[in-house]
Amino acid sequence: MSAELRRIVLASRASQLAQIQTNIVLDALKSAFPDRAFGTSFMSTQGDKNQSQALYLLGGKSLWTKELEVALLEGEVDLLVHSLKDVPTTLPEGCALGAILEREHGEDCLVVKRGYTVVDGKTVHTLDDLPTGAVIGTSSVRRVAQLKRKYPGLVFKDVRGNLNTRLAKLDDPNGPYAALILAKAGLVRLGFGDRVTSDIVAPTLFHAVGQGALAVEIRANDDEARRLCDALTHWQTSWRCLAERACLRVLEGGCSVPVGVHSELAPSPGDHVTHAGKLRLVGTVTALDGQRHVEREIEGEVSSPERAEEVGVQLARTLIESGGREILDEITKDRERRGAGWS
Repeated sequence: MSAELRRIVLASRASQLAQIQTNIVLDALKSAFPDRAFGTSFMSTQGDKNQSQALYLLGGKSLWTKELEVALLEGEVDLLVHSLKDVPTTLPEGCALGAILEREHGEDCLVVKRGYTVVDGKTVHTLDDLPTGAVIGTSSVRRVAQLKRKYPGLVFKDVRGNLNTRLAKLDDPNGPYAALILAKAGLVRLGFGDRVTSDIVAPTLFHAVGQGALAVEIRANDDEARRLCDALTHWQTSWRCLAERACLRVLEGGCSVPVGVHSELAPSPGDHVTHAGKLRLVGTVTALDGQRHVEREIEGEVSSPERAEEVGVQLARTLIESGGREILDEITKDRERRGAGWS
């Protein structure tokens, strides 16, 4: 008689979106391994508990992952499901990325207040339609820094809370916001796709590293979990995101640093056994006031995840040499100065 297979527990944050995303991974695992037993566990993280302080001042991405990783390393759970954009580029010792699923809607989008019109009753379809002084809600300095370049007349205001809370703040007739800028993937997964007014894509707005992709984190020595994850991985998305993450790792950025990316991977024709293709990666670093912007692009043939990461490292070095380091250093000093006076 074969040994009984252990029950695999998936864990994530307790938010509605995190639970939906966990169930997406759970359904994929059940489909691939119908004879296996799976369970779920949900918990609140420090990032979920602090809904008042600006993300820019809160620090790194570990706000969303640390408590989960403790449970993982202690063996309480087996797989962590994350939005990849929330995962630090350097994981704690003993942790590893087991899978990156196919990217869906990597772009940001504009969501306009219900019933909002401008002069002459015209409906707003894009950022170009908004009047000078219109207030845009977003908690991302990446979005604000990039959009200030093209839309200096708009006012950007921090907005926190889960998606339902942010949409309620937007639609409040007495609220200040004319529109929000949100990650499209989360909006669609929560069933709010009908609220998307328009997409905002490069070169107007380069998305965050890993945006739109789900990731599964495992214990580095858990070979069984790694085999399960192999059935989930979408290699094209994985290589693109590994390149993006390698670039950000060198730049020492985080979820509240204005680093934007765009990536494409064209698979090589023919051989479907060994993966290969041409990777195109664009990276940007933008000053908080939008006045300085460094944008560089690199292309390379890739035949392994490691080679994809090398492309990301090359791009980061090019960005640094082109003025990106000075911008990032100034941002770090600004955060330290503002954070020191925050109670």
